[in-house]
Amino acid sequence: MDRRAFIGTLAGTVFAAPLTAQAQRSAIPVVGFLCSASPVPYTPFVVAFRQGLREAGYVEGKNLTIEFRWADGHYDRLPMLASDLVRRRVAVLVAVGSDGPVLAAKTATATIPIVFASGGDPVRAGIVASLNRPGANVTGVNVIFTALVPKQVELLHQLVPQAKTIGALVNPHYPDVEVQRQELNEASTVIKREIHIVSASAERDLDEAFRTLVQQKTGALLVANDPFFQSLRHHIVALAARHAIPTIYFERAFAMEGGLISYGPSLVEAFHRTGVYTSRILDGAKPGDLPIEQPTTFELVINLKTAKALSLTIPPSLLARADQVIE
Repeated sequence: MDRRAFIGTLAGTVFAAPLTAQAQRSAIPVVGFLCSASPVPYTPFVVAFRQGLREAGYVEGKNLTIEFRWADGHYDRLPMLASDLVRRRVAVLVAVGSDGPVLAAKTATATIPIVFASGGDPVRAGIVASLNRPGANVTGVNVIFTALVPKQVELLHQLVPQAKTIGALVNPHYPDVEVQRQELNEASTVIKREIHIVSASAERDLDEAFRTLVQQKTGALLVANDPFFQSLRHHIVALAARHAIPTIYFERAFAMEGGLISYGPSLVEAFHRTGVYTSRILDGAKPGDLPIEQPTTFELVINLKTAKALSLTIPPSLLARADQVIE
């Protein structure tokens, strides 16, 4: 080999190496994770999401990158955060924590696959065409929290049958709030009790909401599903205890932290399945061909310590049905 050919070969090798490394880096898929809540309360759910990915061989930091965007309960931030992830050219956009993130994601892109986990009705909300054949670029897990409101009211009525007035705490900015109000009104008719709805869309609103409940002589309370309330569960549980109001919650973490009772689907399982669906799309599946999954695990958790503090006797029928009793 003459000197000129050798130099040409050497130069080609030198310049090819960075290009190869760059190609390898760019081959690592990026998943966008858009959530309406705050990161700390969602830690166990993110762990479950990563586990779902790991089971298919996708490990963050090794062959996968996850870009997180948190709205911290400010639903008006979601469109900006969704657009930011689209500009990042993520391979899959995961939208969780109510219908808000997935609606923002759908507005931001019609081509990037979207995997959602939310508690409303995705067909009624216009997110998908049907549960079996979602179509377009969207699929996910329907956690069906809102549809459980009548059951939660029924459980609360069984627990505190003497309560003449029941309160319900809702977030007026929650995308599914009108459906929640409708479900509460229908449940009120069934149990033949008044249900007074109070609102909170910021942490500073909670104290005023509970003062109103006390003024209305509320005998029991339902906290409606909302990622914002999930983020503030410490404060809400503390207020319910301070004012001695028996309260039912939508997720087990409330009862684990001192809430009286919770009933709802397993969010850990829902986020695990969201990770599984994300991995299937990374493997080449089309989101529109993946049917919307619905939960199969519903958890009833009762905190006997809190019941004792409230001088409440839990009916044996409820204790027998509980998945977990905290003593």
